[in-house]
Amino acid sequence: MGSFRQILRGVGYAFGDGRVRSILAFTLALVLWASVFYRFVEGWSWLDSIYFSVIAVSTVGFGDISPDTAGGKIFTMFYIVIGLGVFVTAATTVADAILSQYKADKEQE
Repeated sequence: MGSFRQILRGVGYAFGDGRVRSILAFTLALVLWASVFYRFVEGWSWLDSIYFSVIAVSTVGFGDISPDTAGGKIFTMFYIVIGLGVFVTAATTVADAILSQYKADKEQE
């Protein structure tokens, strides 16, 4: 139970870190921007647009939906290349903040 508490404390610390909030806000903005694109270019519902934006940038790629238009396909190629870097940076920044808090807690013990 102590480990779970430490993880929660680390997550709380991470979300209090300005770097983490900034990169997460940028990641959210990127997903929303892509969602608007898919909504209007591909004609998908908002749910499908957001769903595909998250699935594509996280490289999960279930394959249940995909762009049909040439513009959508070209956009998706650039979105994944750029978005993957942003997604990895966001995950790394959150993990770094959690580990920093964990190390600080260990030094206090």
